[in-house]
Amino acid sequence: MTATAEPLPTERMRWSTGGAIVSGNVLQPLNSSMIALAVVSLTANFGPSDLMPWVLSAMYIATAVAAPVSGRLGALLGARRIYLAGLWLILAGSFIGLAAPDLVWVVLSRVVVGLGTAAQYPNAVALIRRYARRHNVRTRGVLSLLAIGGQVTVAFGPTVGGLLVGLLGWRAVMWVNVPVVIACAAMVWTCVDRDDPVTATRRELLPALDLPGVGLFLAWVVSLMVFLLSVVEHPRWWLLAIFAVALALFVVRERHARSPFLNVSTLLRNRALSGTLARTVLTWTAFYAVYFGFPQWLQSARGLTPAEAGMMMFPLAAVGVFCVLLATRTCRVAGPRRSLLWGTSALAVGGGIIAVAAASGIPELILLVAVVAGIPNGFNNIGNQTVVDLATPDDDIGTAMGLYRTTQYIGANFAAVALEIVSGPTMTDAGFGRLGWLIAGLGALLLVSTLAARSLSPTRLLPAR
Repeated sequence: MTATAEPLPTERMRWSTGGAIVSGNVLQPLNSSMIALAVVSLTANFGPSDLMPWVLSAMYIATAVAAPVSGRLGALLGARRIYLAGLWLILAGSFIGLAAPDLVWVVLSRVVVGLGTAAQYPNAVALIRRYARRHNVRTRGVLSLLAIGGQVTVAFGPTVGGLLVGLLGWRAVMWVNVPVVIACAAMVWTCVDRDDPVTATRRELLPALDLPGVGLFLAWVVSLMVFLLSVVEHPRWWLLAIFAVALALFVVRERHARSPFLNVSTLLRNRALSGTLARTVLTWTAFYAVYFGFPQWLQSARGLTPAEAGMMMFPLAAVGVFCVLLATRTCRVAGPRRSLLWGTSALAVGGGIIAVAAASGIPELILLVAVVAGIPNGFNNIGNQTVVDLATPDDDIGTAMGLYRTTQYIGANFAAVALEIVSGPTMTDAGFGRLGWLIAGLGALLLVSTLAARSLSPTRLLPAR
């Protein structure tokens, strides 16, 4: 008897389901982009404080360390359950912030919100994968919507945040979560398939969670990120020792654990996944260097107001959205390597344009920087996300996508350090020019590594779903 091949998917995911899954993912960029506009209002309310940098950083750190853990919990307890639990955590964190009597409680609220937003992205991808398996449909367009939602929110978040803070004060950035969370939870509850019942007992679940491995993972990620945050003013070198010891113990633990939180041996053998995660750190470092450095340069060196600088970020985001759509088609037709080659080439060229624009003083080049800087983010984001998706089996997709999110915030912290090194506290033309050459160098390095990576060959990746 001859086995028949499973028919290829011909239909797409229902837009109601896809929209519900994507909806919660706007909360992370919304909260991270709006809080910067509330710093002045927070200072006026509570006074100057050494805790103020943590108002901005606490959420990044919480999301970075919790994203892979949330993906693991989704695999064990159900991606829909953890997705919804994350939404309620965001709501709880928002109410803590609304009632905050001082900055300590504001920072705590940001940590809770970060833990909640960590659950959205990895479990959204797991839900998309599960839906495709259950209904035999194509889902690549929904993956691109995840990236587009982030791009659009990043573009409009500062504008909306500035308007709300100006009208209602800093608590407005907490209030805005309430209707958004309720709407997202209602859509997920009604439009997304329920999880299978959890059949494992508590005694079986605890070993599967690998709490020692999770603890060591938290230790080395947090120590690394806090060290990077301290480099700008007072480097805490002792954190590097904690990082090295925790990382070594984590690797040993995970290689010998019966049910590891992160199977290090498998990860290292999966060259497509491990290589992409390593390159993604550099990719996000370059992106955040532009995202943080460009508006600083516009204000400090070119004399634009904050509102004018914010408007100059719109072309960057708009081009990024268009490139996400183009990259999605490129990945489907020619594979993710082609998308990454376009993205890394644009990164190298864009860095050179930044350097020339900083030195020339030609106004037209400023707009060109804003346009070109959006190209690599769209192509690289979709390209890397597609590789992680194709190279990861179903049971590990949540953890892998969580690690992808972790690399994003490690890259953001590296970018903050790079900005301080090349420009100092004030972004001048010379400093922005040096930043451009650094970005060009990172783009060239990524281009060479992408060309050389055999693991990105179409024959070594699973067929697109």
